[in-house]
Amino acid sequence: MRQPFSPVEVRDLISLQVNEVSEVAAARRAAKSLTGRFGFSETGAGNVALVVTEAATNLVKHATGGEILLYALQSGRIGGIEVLALDRGPGIANVGQALRDGYSTTGSPGTGLGAIERLAAFFDIYSLPGAGTALLARLWSEPVPTTPTSPLEVGAVSLPKPGEDVCGDRWAAAWFPDRTLILVADGLGHGPGAAEAALEAVRTFHEQAALTPEAIVEAIHAALRSTRGTAVAVAEISPLRKDIRFAGLGNIGGMVFSTEGSRQMVSHNGTAGHVARKIQEFTYPWPADALLVLYSDGLLTRLQPERYPGLIRRHPDLIAATLYRDYVRGRDDATVVVARQPQT
Repeated sequence: MRQPFSPVEVRDLISLQVNEVSEVAAARRAAKSLTGRFGFSETGAGNVALVVTEAATNLVKHATGGEILLYALQSGRIGGIEVLALDRGPGIANVGQALRDGYSTTGSPGTGLGAIERLAAFFDIYSLPGAGTALLARLWSEPVPTTPTSPLEVGAVSLPKPGEDVCGDRWAAAWFPDRTLILVADGLGHGPGAAEAALEAVRTFHEQAALTPEAIVEAIHAALRSTRGTAVAVAEISPLRKDIRFAGLGNIGGMVFSTEGSRQMVSHNGTAGHVARKIQEFTYPWPADALLVLYSDGLLTRLQPERYPGLIRRHPDLIAATLYRDYVRGRDDATVVVARQPQT
């Protein structure tokens, strides 16, 4: 089955804690090292460094610290960098005012957020007074051609357990004209063995993407017998049918959130590759304003997107990062994937 869409691919992800001024320079150096691998000119690399410096400085100055996530992106042959800055500080009461040059609450020149917005090819920000701010800036090594709009926008954050070099969680998506399939796999435990099992789940998912979610989970269960196994979930969203079909095995959380309320999706107990007493597909409504959230057990069990007014209208990467920031346990690999229909 042909996949006509070529969405932006995430090639790499780096997480950096920025809690003091000395750590701003480390974030800038990490960003510069990524630009060298993805074809940025000297000017482009300088712009990325400036964006990261301003974002990291804001974490220290306004929120007593936070986290910088750096994504290496690929769109066809063109490389890019996405910067996410996350904090749990006081938030911004008036984002529009804060973006204007000259506005400052700390006596600085007040050009940081405005400069980030101007330099970025894409910029988004979400802030909730008393609960913190999440900022997204995406820069490309050269202009990205306009591509056909996919039927679904997908964003994610996926990071290893603190102290681990590889992530035992994996996620993947397959886009088709009338439906989009999304996988989340959480390898048993963490480290290289967990990553190997999760990668095998991703390979099987892509091989069997023409099948139903239930059949894909069954295929993954059969393919993973020689691995340590995974928790796994597959969702199929069809805007034309206005439904979402879901099959899960193990503790991958899934929910659909809309103005009509939130609905938890059902997974059966088990481990793909080892124990699967029952694999079953469930169908749920998919309203036009719906948001799908899939997440591994590196996040707390019950997410509450309804706590965040207006968040559903933000970029899916920003939504995923906000949920990651507020619900990550901090003692396991952590993945959260968000999907919604394109905003009109």
